[in-house]
Amino acid sequence: MSALPVVLAVDLGGTAMKGAVVGEDGAAAAESILATPTDDILPALVRLLEDLRRTAMDDGHDVVGAGVVTPGMLDEQRGVVHYASNLGWRDVPLLDILRAELRLPVAVGHDVRAAGLAERNTGAARGFGDFTLVPIGTGVAAALVSAGGAVTGATGAAGEFGHIPVIPGGEPCTCGQRGCLEVYMSGAGVSRRYQAAGGEPLSTRRIVERLGGDALADRVWSEALDVLAQGLNILTLLLDPGLIVLGGGVSHAGDALFGPLSDRMSAGLAWRDRPPVVRSALGGDAGRTGAALLAFDAAR
Repeated sequence: MSALPVVLAVDLGGTAMKGAVVGEDGAAAAESILATPTDDILPALVRLLEDLRRTAMDDGHDVVGAGVVTPGMLDEQRGVVHYASNLGWRDVPLLDILRAELRLPVAVGHDVRAAGLAERNTGAARGFGDFTLVPIGTGVAAALVSAGGAVTGATGAAGEFGHIPVIPGGEPCTCGQRGCLEVYMSGAGVSRRYQAAGGEPLSTRRIVERLGGDALADRVWSEALDVLAQGLNILTLLLDPGLIVLGGGVSHAGDALFGPLSDRMSAGLAWRDRPPVVRSALGGDAGRTGAALLAFDAAR
């Protein structure tokens, strides 16, 4: 019996490295999640990939490639990460380094764009050539898909949805601008604004649980929804997506998010209908699943 082909896939984030051995059917044959070190990230990443390869080979699989997706600004053709603030990277030739270390076909991609690819192939956006994926976690980004292709931009920085300045002269953002969307609507933003207004230090999930019984939670969440609806309407008018997919931890807010958000979007669009807004089908696995898809493409 011939060995089944698999790839090594890693979603590299500022907090965790989510790795897996993935088959052609998209199923994970093995998984490993490690904390991202504060320094020496590259050696730790290579060790994770080598450990995954050993696991795959011990299980009788044929490792045909590897895929790694990262945040930041990157040249996906050359595999160079020009800037990733939460990794402390500038101009890191990631593709060349991994090829030299692993001696395998390797693909390097952007984490959110790869997640969008995964949602289109096997997730909530299956069958859509024009859609947007917006993961709302600690920060906010977007995968923009138009006419079946990912919009990357001139410098590889397309999709910085969280840094659209939606409130002129608004609250300061860590990026140096004022009034950025993620200052108001993100896991970190909602929690920070609630505490700054006199509330307890609570996670966004806990704040959402207080809705209807906590006037401060109601106000901060309502303001967050206003800002998100405005941003999504701007995106709708610019790109005309057939679908908007929301991911990340904040998407778990369920009815507290999707119903009032849809109402606000509809109210803000005078002459056109809003696109459907749905929750990600792949959740936290979307980036890693996208990395596996890129790896199989590289192997071919």
